[in-house]
Amino acid sequence: MTKQTLWKKTAISSLALLMLAGGATSAFADGGNDRDDRDRDDDKNRQEDKYDRHDDDDKEIKVTWKFKDEDDLKWAMEYIMRLASKGVFTGYQDGTFKPTQKISRIETLVAAVRLMGLRAQAESAEEMSTELQFKDADKLERKYPWAVGYVSVALENDLFAETETEVKPEVKATRLWSTILLVKALKLEDEAKALNNTKLDFKDAKQIPAGSVGYVALALQKGIITGYVDKEGNKTFRPNQPVSRAELAALLDRTDVEMPDHDATAITGKLKAAPANGAITVVKGDNTELTLALDANVFIFRDDKKAPVSELKAGDEVLVRTYQNKVVFIEVTKEAPEVVAFDETGIVNTVTVNSQGKLATISVTNTVNGQTSVLIYNIDPNVTITGEASLLKAGQLVQVKGENGTVKSIVIK
Repeated sequence: MTKQTLWKKTAISSLALLMLAGGATSAFADGGNDRDDRDRDDDKNRQEDKYDRHDDDDKEIKVTWKFKDEDDLKWAMEYIMRLASKGVFTGYQDGTFKPTQKISRIETLVAAVRLMGLRAQAESAEEMSTELQFKDADKLERKYPWAVGYVSVALENDLFAETETEVKPEVKATRLWSTILLVKALKLEDEAKALNNTKLDFKDAKQIPAGSVGYVALALQKGIITGYVDKEGNKTFRPNQPVSRAELAALLDRTDVEMPDHDATAITGKLKAAPANGAITVVKGDNTELTLALDANVFIFRDDKKAPVSELKAGDEVLVRTYQNKVVFIEVTKEAPEVVAFDETGIVNTVTVNSQGKLATISVTNTVNGQTSVLIYNIDPNVTITGEASLLKAGQLVQVKGENGTVKSIVIK
């Protein structure tokens, strides 16, 4: 049977979705442990523990959004948590993330395949039973059996170079190798090759093979990767420098922005009100409302840092992800404007109406402590008027209340 290459992002099975710290062990996380090639009697059990099981039992996975080494995540925390909420990048069973640990090629390949939305395919029985033709296929199948399907899918999607004869799962992923991999994951190989004659503004540009220059140039254009600047002001790329787990999180997140159907599975909209009774209501772009229960460990990003639920406000624009019908991740993409309320009493100066004949603006003259001023407000289309509306004209005493320069209620005195 011909294998289908699934480019469109697919739904991830429930038990394979989030293998986070504190929950089931992550194959992706543990795959990067520094171990030599010696056979061990308990290798089989060791690998079974690492595998991201996605069987049909009803065992619920505990989702934990707090890593023991959270203080070490710092600048990469947002990238890491966003990717974790999509089941792409996870932590270790011991509750740590190990952000500074250098990442292996097999971990990086797994992440790239998951980022492409191909996790379900990679973990299918068909892909897992693929007979790989790499020189080190036996080693891969023996030590990383859970990764066979991922390598198979990576091959089908041209993530390997035609000249590569080994997977080299335990070799550390370098900046150049990771850059090429992610550009290929975006299906931009032809666009990258067209840039192979680009002159890169790096002091160490000659360390980048001619056939790889275009990949670096394109990744720089897309903002996926950046260079370094030393004390003397020299720019370097450091192509052979190993990538840490935190650094890869940043690369993956920037690549995700360029993916087709980016965040297609996320819910976006505005919060109708502050969270209440353990739930939030999101008003989507088409004005439909969704009321969603919050997970006890929901992770919230607001103003580029972790925040408590209490800081969510009505009007915040948010990106929300759910797991097992509960909200596990909220990113405030745009904060609600600060509410400035007013309550003024004075004499109507002018009242205007719009083309539909509805009240549009009102100016009120008031005197406070001997100081006279004219206040001009917009009028909310659903303004509440208390009293005889026909009296709302110049010279009438009124009380106007509202927020942010818009009158919500008018009381005719």
